[in-house]
Amino acid sequence: MEYIKLLGILIVVLGFALRLDSILIIVSAAFVTALVSGVDIVTLVETFGESFVSNRSMTIFILVMLVTGTMERNGLKEASSALIGRVKGATAGIVIASYGIIRGIFGAFNVGIGGVAGFIRPVLIPMATATVESKGYKVNDNHLEQIKGMSAGIENISWFFCQVLFVGGSGALLVQGTLANLGYDSELIKLAAIEIPVALAGVATGIVYYYLRDRRLCRKYYIKEK
Repeated sequence: MEYIKLLGILIVVLGFALRLDSILIIVSAAFVTALVSGVDIVTLVETFGESFVSNRSMTIFILVMLVTGTMERNGLKEASSALIGRVKGATAGIVIASYGIIRGIFGAFNVGIGGVAGFIRPVLIPMATATVESKGYKVNDNHLEQIKGMSAGIENISWFFCQVLFVGGSGALLVQGTLANLGYDSELIKLAAIEIPVALAGVATGIVYYYLRDRRLCRKYYIKEK
């Protein structure tokens, strides 16, 4: 009869196989597992509550999605496109490079500004594509996909290299802990100082690469049309 406690797993498998609502599947599996295991409803609900409170920071992305969706519905993309369209000489490469610098500065202070879901998709990508449209061209499909990749790429590069500059941040603590396990004692402030040239080189390399790549794509898809 011990195997009956695995009934919740069967519910999960069948539920996803039938493409039912994900939340309904998980909650149903939890209640059934608790029922066959002899756990009363009050204890189960208390467990849900304790788990939610202890991991509440993981639900921040839900708020980001709601806020971003609301702003998009009220013209966030259109506003960002119109703004960059007024800047003469702007290109997608310049927009992406500028964001890389800004993201690196914020990352050095461990300040998040939305990431891919909250900023790249609704703000940066429309601004980058608007630089092409403002010159009278229709954005090439392949160029658009490249812009998406470069925008997400510069986000990852700037955040990855610059977050370690923040003394006491999770990245710095991870490096310090790893070195300690290897027998090397290190101070966070010294680690940050050593990381500065690495971060500058990493972000600069990403910026130059994406800028030159965008110029090559623009020559390929638009200049010849003129």
